[in-house]
Amino acid sequence: MDLNTILSQLETADEEEIEKFLRQYIRENSHTFSFDQKEESLRSKLCQSVLSVLGRRVKPSCQKTCLETLRILSRDKRVLAPVATREGMLILGGMARLNAGEEGDDNQNISQEDTQSEEEERVVVVEALKCLCNVVYNSPAAQQVSVDVQLVHGLCATLRTARTWHHEVGLFTLRLLFLVSALRPDVRGVLRREWHAVRLLTEVLEHTLDVSWVGPYEAARPDPQALPMPAEDNERAMEALKALFNLTLSDTGEEEDDHHFRLIAAILRHSLMLKTETEEKTEEAHSHAINLLNNLPVSCLDVLIDVPVQGGLEIYGGKNMDAVQMLIDFMEKRMDKQGSNYKEGLTPVLSLLTEGSRHHREIRRYIKAQVLPPLKDVKIRPEIGTTTRNKLVRLMTHVDMGVKQTAAEFLFVLCKESVDNLLKYTGYGNAAGLLVARGLLAGGRGETQYSQDEDSDTEEYKSAKPFINPITGHVEEPMPNPIEEMTEEQKEYEAQKLVNMFDKLSRQNVIRPMGVRPDGTLAPLEETLCDPPEDSGSDSD
Repeated sequence: MDLNTILSQLETADEEEIEKFLRQYIRENSHTFSFDQKEESLRSKLCQSVLSVLGRRVKPSCQKTCLETLRILSRDKRVLAPVATREGMLILGGMARLNAGEEGDDNQNISQEDTQSEEEERVVVVEALKCLCNVVYNSPAAQQVSVDVQLVHGLCATLRTARTWHHEVGLFTLRLLFLVSALRPDVRGVLRREWHAVRLLTEVLEHTLDVSWVGPYEAARPDPQALPMPAEDNERAMEALKALFNLTLSDTGEEEDDHHFRLIAAILRHSLMLKTETEEKTEEAHSHAINLLNNLPVSCLDVLIDVPVQGGLEIYGGKNMDAVQMLIDFMEKRMDKQGSNYKEGLTPVLSLLTEGSRHHREIRRYIKAQVLPPLKDVKIRPEIGTTTRNKLVRLMTHVDMGVKQTAAEFLFVLCKESVDNLLKYTGYGNAAGLLVARGLLAGGRGETQYSQDEDSDTEEYKSAKPFINPITGHVEEPMPNPIEEMTEEQKEYEAQKLVNMFDKLSRQNVIRPMGVRPDGTLAPLEETLCDPPEDSGSDSD
C-alpha cells in the first residue's frame, strides 16, 4: 500500500480503520529488511504518526498493530529520529512496563485500558520491548535518551519479577539490558552500583537454570536421566549470560564482588553440565558461559573443581574435573569445526584453560595429561596428526596473530613455562614466535612460579632424543649430503655464491641479519657480536 495513502488516512481515521491500513502495511513488509531510500521521509513521518496514535487511549489490538508497524520501521536506522526522542522513548518504555524513570508522567498509563486482559497486556508489552530493542540497537540518539529517562531502572525493576514473568517478556527484557550495557559502557557502573544488576541477573540465571544448592558454592549434580533443558529457558539463560558478560568486563572493586563472582562461577559450572534440546544450542550456551568465566577473577576458578559433596579424583587431590573435561571437549569441537572463526570461537576457551592452568596446579596437571601425554612416537612432526597436541601445534603458526599467540601460550603454560619442555613437544620452528615475543630465544623459563614436581620421559623418548631435530621436533630420516661429491673448488664457489646472495638481500633491506642477545631478545647481528656472552642455566629432562 502506498505510504502517502496510509499517512493521509491516519490523520482522520478511527481505530478500526487505522488497524486495517497498518495491518495491510505489516502484511506487505513483515519480511522487509532493506528499504527504498526514496521513501525515507515518508517512513519517518509514518513513525511519527504511529507514535501519535500510541499516545492516545486506543484499545490493545490497535496498540499491538501500531507497535508491529513501528518494529518493522525500526529496522531502518535512517528513519528513527521521531522515535529517538524523550517523548518517543517514554511512550515505548511505558508500554513495555518499564516506567522509563518518570513517575506520574501522562505516558505511564497510555499502554493499558482498565479492562485490558492480562494476555492482551502481555502481547503489547512484548511488542514494545521488541521495538525498544530495535530502536536502541539502530540509534545512538535513542541510546542516549534511554540513559536520560533511566530506562535501565525500569529494566532492573522488571528483573525482580523474573520468577513470574512470561518467556517473551523475560527474553526481550534481558536482550534490551544486554544491548544497553553493550552499546553504552558508561552505564555499566551505574547498573552495578545503583541498581545491583549483577546480583539481579545472577538470581535470574539461578532461577532459569533451576539450580539446587548442596554447598556454599556447589550446585547439585544434574540428573543424567532428566529431560534436556527447555529451549525457552536456554534462550533466557543465554541473554542473561551475555548481559552479565558486559557488566563484569571491568572490576569495580566492590567488597561483595568476590562472593558474587564465586556464586556466578558455581552457576556457570552447573550450566556446563547441562544439555539442551540440540547439540548446537548446547554448544552456544557453553560458549556464553566460557566467555563469562573469562571475566571472573582467576582465583574464583577453583569453584569449578572444588565440589566436596560430589567428590573428585584422588590423583588430583580429590578435585572434581568434570567441568574441566567439558571445557577440553568444547575446545576440541571448536578446533575440529571447519571454516569456523577461531579468534571468536576458540581463543576464549584457550584463554580460560591457560589461566586456569597457570594458577591452579590440579587443573594444569589434568589438562596436560589430556593434551600433552608423555611422548613415545617422535618420528612424525609434532604438527602432523589428529591428536589434540597436533592440532594445537598447528595453531602456533596460524595466520591470525591472536590465535597463534593464544595457542602457544596455552602449551607454554602446560609445560610450566619451560622452554626446554615446550620445544620437546613442539619443535623450535613452531615455538619461535612465542620465544621471540617472550625474549626466550636463549632458553630459560617464564616468570610464573610452578610446583617442583618433574615430568618423567618415556623410555622411547629417551632413546630417540639424541636423534631428534630440535627445529622440527622429530627424528628425521638421514638426508644425502649435497656437497659430499663436490671438489674443494666447487665447495668454495657455492659458498661464495651464497655469501653474495645474502649480501645483496641485506643491502636491499630485504633481510636483516639478526642475533640473540644474552637476555634472549633479538637484535641486529652487529650489536649481538659486541655483547659479552652470559651463562644461562637450563632445566634437564
